[in-house]
Amino acid sequence: MHQDLAGRTAVVTGAATGIGFAIARSFAEEGANVVVSDIDEAAAKEASAQIPGSVAVACDVRDEEQVKALVDAAVEHFGALHIMVPNAGVARPAPIIGMDLAAWREVTSVNLDGVFLSIRYAAPAIIAAGGGSIVTLGSVTATAGTPLIAHYAASKAAVVNLTKTAATELRAHNVRVNAVLPGFVGTGLVTGSVDTFEQQLGLPSGGFAALMDQKQGRLGTVEEVAEAVLFLAGDRSSFCNGSGLLLDGGLDASLF
Repeated sequence: MHQDLAGRTAVVTGAATGIGFAIARSFAEEGANVVVSDIDEAAAKEASAQIPGSVAVACDVRDEEQVKALVDAAVEHFGALHIMVPNAGVARPAPIIGMDLAAWREVTSVNLDGVFLSIRYAAPAIIAAGGGSIVTLGSVTATAGTPLIAHYAASKAAVVNLTKTAATELRAHNVRVNAVLPGFVGTGLVTGSVDTFEQQLGLPSGGFAALMDQKQGRLGTVEEVAEAVLFLAGDRSSFCNGSGLLLDGGLDASLF
């Protein structure tokens, strides 16, 4: 899918690895100026070195001043901001009765507060540039109960509603806000939790893979998610606003 993003500037948080890196790279391939942001400054610089024309800016999305500084840095370096992708997210699988408040807040502060702050500070800059797009990363887990990741699923459900609200408020300012809701994707966030899921859910070794085969056919790829984000960020989706694009191989479509 070709999207001409020449002359536009995009910020992607959590962009050092995985889905975020794939998104940042896809934007650059379509001509955008890209700010590769991550809490890990060294990793952000390493990722940026692989994306021609991009710059790296370290940012902890839980910190309001750092998010504001991230947006300011993008505008200062490239002259404007047109696209924001608040991708940074974490997951710490645990049952609700074994989850303390600190663990709950560790996940929700990144996955929800970080998205709020990104929208809050990116929107005025995008408006000043004449308009643009914000694409949030929800999750299929926002659509139904998901064992062991109550904090993650709850934060992603909140992100979807935040997306819809922001879309409503910002439409008059020529800023579209949409969400991509991926299913289970083959990133470290998922593969690193397989043993925990199998042990806690009583699945045999290899049971998680079998469950994925049954529910969504296979794990998604970071490139597939990046393509969906690219679509919502560019002009080809000009009539999409406040939408939540499920990208889950049919997981949400069937009980079996």
